[in-house]
Amino acid sequence: MRRIIWVVALVVCLSVVLAGCGKKNAGTVVKDLDQVVSKMESYQGSGKMIIQTGQEPQEYQVEVWYKNPNYYRISLTNAKKDISQIVLRNDEGVFVLTPHLNKSFRFQSDWPNNQGQVYLYQSLVQSIIADKDRQFTTDSGAYVFDVTANYQNASNLSRQRIWLNKKSYAPQHVEVSDANANVRVIVDFTKFEFGTKFDKDSFDMKRNLTTSNMSTMPTAGQDDTQKVQTGNTDNSKTDVNKVDKSSAGSSEKQPAAKQALGMIEPSYIPQGVKIQETTQIKIGGENAVLSRYTGTYHYSLVESQPQSQEASALSGDIIDLGYTLAVLTGVDKKTLEWTYEGIEFKLATDDLPQDEMIKVAMAVLGQSSK
Repeated sequence: MRRIIWVVALVVCLSVVLAGCGKKNAGTVVKDLDQVVSKMESYQGSGKMIIQTGQEPQEYQVEVWYKNPNYYRISLTNAKKDISQIVLRNDEGVFVLTPHLNKSFRFQSDWPNNQGQVYLYQSLVQSIIADKDRQFTTDSGAYVFDVTANYQNASNLSRQRIWLNKKSYAPQHVEVSDANANVRVIVDFTKFEFGTKFDKDSFDMKRNLTTSNMSTMPTAGQDDTQKVQTGNTDNSKTDVNKVDKSSAGSSEKQPAAKQALGMIEPSYIPQGVKIQETTQIKIGGENAVLSRYTGTYHYSLVESQPQSQEASALSGDIIDLGYTLAVLTGVDKKTLEWTYEGIEFKLATDDLPQDEMIKVAMAVLGQSSK
């Protein structure tokens, strides 16, 4: 009898040990992720983002900084044009900066808590935790989650796959797909570090607006024990280098290119709407193009190349168009404003719904002047 009891006890002990050394399941990883985010003090990540919703893939360099409790800095740089846009959050508010135009917008906003971003670690983890029907698998060195994509202003994106480093839970790769399982957005993290030590003014608005290359700004120091470099480690992931090879260029910094001013026709127009007229106008003494649309909805689209300027505080929202950040202001008469390749766009309307405004703005991507 004692022998039987001893054998049973041994089996139980071995089972516990083996279970502790075995593979983690989705529930265990989710609990770990919740702990990582709750204890996280800072991080710095960088990589490539590919957007495949226009006529050709658009590639951007992404740099993400976070410092507890609510400091953020996200830099989006057009890989071909070397034109950057920065969204910044500090104690003074939320800013959208366009350094090469010396232009800034300031908001009193809860961003990014009120809208997820595919390149923010907190957004990725939250999407994993929130989806009770999450799918979970593993590949070489990574945990892979397939979950619902819930990004504001991106109703056409329905699913996303997220690769996380098995040891550190750092993000490695993200693929966001539409309802037809077509991959539309890819984020490939080439580096991600927890515990980054930033300079005191790293999140200062004036420094970010006046420094031309903040992505290479040295930090005060880094915790090397938490440093993790991640990359594409599995052939099943989409190879971002094969999406748009033409984006690879000389390492020598080139001046930002400006697109010639002219009528740019968005590839999307709401049903029942047609262009009414296009005219040349002057704004502050500068040339601009005004296009009016009429029909089911009425709106105007203005294109200009303004001189450097700084805007005061605004009451509005930050809208992520994927290829750039936009500013939405107004209630009865709404204006959506954004900058792309040196051209400033203003979409104004009394009756066009917000989701339609975003579709029109996103349809400007990849269109050439006429």
